Amino acid sequence: MNKKVFVSGCFDMLHSGHVAFFKEAASYGDLYVGIGSDSTIEELKGRQTINSEQERLYLINAIKYVKEAFVNKGSGILDFEDDLKELKPDYFVVNEDGFSPAKEELCNTLNIELKNLKRVPDAGLPPRSTTAIRSAGNCSLPYRIDLAGTWIDQPYVSKYNPGWAITLSLEPIIEYNERCGMSTSTRNAAKKIWPYYLPMEKPEKLAEILFKFENTPGSTLISGAQDSIGICMPGLVRHYYDNEYWPLKFESIHSESILSWLEDHIYMVMLWPREPGLDLLKETYINEENVKSLANAADEVWEAIKKKDLEKFAKGFLKSFNAQTTMFPAMVNDRVNAEIAKYKEKTLAWKLAGAGGGGYLLLVSDEPIDGAMRINIRRKEVL
Repeated sequence: MNKKVFVSGCFDMLHSGHVAFFKEAASYGDLYVGIGSDSTIEELKGRQTINSEQERLYLINAIKYVKEAFVNKGSGILDFEDDLKELKPDYFVVNEDGFSPAKEELCNTLNIELKNLKRVPDAGLPPRSTTAIRSAGNCSLPYRIDLAGTWIDQPYVSKYNPGWAITLSLEPIIEYNERCGMSTSTRNAAKKIWPYYLPMEKPEKLAEILFKFENTPGSTLISGAQDSIGICMPGLVRHYYDNEYWPLKFESIHSESILSWLEDHIYMVMLWPREPGLDLLKETYINEENVKSLANAADEVWEAIKKKDLEKFAKGFLKSFNAQTTMFPAMVNDRVNAEIAKYKEKTLAWKLAGAGGGGYLLLVSDEPIDGAMRINIRRKEVL
């Protein structure tokens, strides 16, 4: 009997990249494809599908490499769990941005071999991704990650000690999940002003417009300025806070050698969306000593990046994360710490992409990391 192979995904706007993925996966045996339901995709991606689940099933079942396609029974990031237990495949095949520790753990529990494929187009065809296709005629707004100084953009933190936050603006090479530390809520607010792309105006002004738009008068919780800054200001940016919501000054780095160096050493691993109702402010230890540690770590990170000193960058990166979690211990839990532990021997440093509880894990490494995604930093527009 042939081996059974399982893949799962959205597979919205079917393209040659999907077919190449199916072709390679089918080389291991009979291919079964589980697709996310319309409701699951809306939950994870914060948008409706372009093609309904019925259309996606019709198209995928018509591909010669596919033995059978079906809609996954569950919901959320592991919507295929019940289907996997029922199908009992020999292999679960994912691509680079589809790998997650949760999938690996589930496969280990069920004695299924997890295979992680590279994104390689079929012979003579260009690389394709749903995100790139959607961005070409739809929304191409950036995402952001913070490298150091998270929380310093809140006055109840910076009042104890002023300091810098450091952000990177990312090209939307994949569609990052909602509630995963990629500033998706601020990005969704930006879509209401600029549905397709950012205007070619002063990035700092755009960031201020977005910040004020998202934080309407009377808001009880103010979204930090670093989210709008990271989305609107390209490259590597640091912004200085002193008991105010908006930074007093900015500094940017657009050196190609430095940005390329960061792309070579920062990796991302998908975890899971932040749990609904998680209260990061329930228990805090915000004081002069802890905030000063946060500010000092951000300074170390910035100086190390300018010198392209990987060892010092990693140390400052980890110090910043430790300072954040010291002030806000709910940022991490046993589940997050267990995933971090898997990479401690393989990497130089780690931190969560956003406020905590899940999302994406950022890793600093001198070598490529199996199963981890690369980043693509948004460059400054040349007029």
